[in-house]
Amino acid sequence: MSSALTDLCRYPIVQAPMAGGTSCPQLVAAVAEAGGLGFLAAGYKTADGMYNEIKQVRGLTGQPFGVNLFMPQPDLADPASVEVYRHQLAGEVSWYETQLGDTDACGDDGYEAKLAILLEDPVPVVSFTFGCPSRDTLDAFAAAGTYTVVTVTSPEEAQAAQWAGADAVCAQGVEAGGHQSTFRDDPQADGSGTGLLCLVGQVRETVQIPVVAAGGLMRGSQIAAVLAAGADAAQLGTAFLACPESGAHLLHKQALNNPLFVRTTLTRAFSGRPARGLVNRFVREHGPYAPAAYPQVHHLTAALRKAAAKAGDAQGMALWAGQGHRMARELPAGRLVRLLAEEMDAARTALSTRSTQ
Repeated sequence: MSSALTDLCRYPIVQAPMAGGTSCPQLVAAVAEAGGLGFLAAGYKTADGMYNEIKQVRGLTGQPFGVNLFMPQPDLADPASVEVYRHQLAGEVSWYETQLGDTDACGDDGYEAKLAILLEDPVPVVSFTFGCPSRDTLDAFAAAGTYTVVTVTSPEEAQAAQWAGADAVCAQGVEAGGHQSTFRDDPQADGSGTGLLCLVGQVRETVQIPVVAAGGLMRGSQIAAVLAAGADAAQLGTAFLACPESGAHLLHKQALNNPLFVRTTLTRAFSGRPARGLVNRFVREHGPYAPAAYPQVHHLTAALRKAAAKAGDAQGMALWAGQGHRMARELPAGRLVRLLAEEMDAARTALSTRSTQ
């Protein structure tokens, strides 16, 4: 690991920021206390909501942690296609006895207000999703003593992040659960993402800054593999989703190993942007017709997702999960971090032993 990353955590293990309540203060603090780097997800929260969670984490641990921000998105959605999708969801409205959301909601996710708070009262790490901040923004964080990470899905995006002044990049493979963090949402590129090991190698040969690997990682041996491939640390999301400290809905946790949900897919059904989740009824029925319209579709389906969860119906929920979801372990987060570290060391020892024989 690079010295800067080494200073942030004992182990090269990062808990992914999972928006929607999963990455709650309790999970972040438990990971940090065990020697990993925990991340709060500021996405879909108000600036005040983000700050309240930061204060909660500080009250639970004195260890370093991070906050993830969504970059503002350009409004490229076709209003007509959004309205067609609204009509298509009419049956869901009747079934769950709720209303569809307002698609005119602001698309910047309170970005500027969140930046102001994080620059006035800095946290150790800030990462960015769905794009790269300006050099002025990254320079401001550097002046505040905050380590910055930009999530990328290609060598070109990684190079842009390095040029802008990011301290590190998080290379997200197509195996990752949740949203694909491409800088530009191009419907023509749907399904063309790069696998993690290949991506890490490409990014490592493109940039000189540290690389965090993310996408489908569930075991310490896999962490050892991406470190051997050139990563400086590994980021895991789905692996922590099943932990008791996770804020994920119980149905979401149970679905990870439920035989009813045998595979994942990338879908626009719930948000209008490609995101990997377990294939359920909603994805099968609406995924093929969902428009490229983020965050309009996210706001449109918000009430439906909440109503499905309230009704105990996992078939109508957004069950974000990576390709390794069947390997999820229901362990306390601190214990999981230590186990991952033990598995990683064992894999490295085994490889070293074989190489000397």
